Amino acid sequence: MSEQSDSKQAQEGTAFSREIGTKAARKLKAQRNATPGVWFGLGMMGLVGWSVAVPTLLGAVLGLWLDNRHPGQYSWTLALLMAGLVIGCFNVWIWIAKEDQAMHEEQEDTGDNDD
Repeated sequence: MSEQSDSKQAQEGTAFSREIGTKAARKLKAQRNATPGVWFGLGMMGLVGWSVAVPTLLGAVLGLWLDNRHPGQYSWTLALLMAGLVIGCFNVWIWIAKEDQAMHEEQEDTGDNDD
């Protein structure tokens, strides 16, 4: 019975050691990859804003140029402004989806779970 008890304690000790090792590695990684601050968040909002604004403005400028060169019944400016807006929003959507996927993959790699 003593051997069985020693074996059980050794298994529990090994599982405990692995759990402690995993938590220590996670803590060290978190210290290396410090949580982004306020400036990082503002920068990301700016990046997202520019990702929408640039295609929208380019569409409007191209539309103005086309309206001056080839006037018609419908406004090129409005149509291309809307097309630029849609393209910009689509770009942001793809970018955010990639960032979300990268975050989930990182969580899976580190074994982060809330138990």
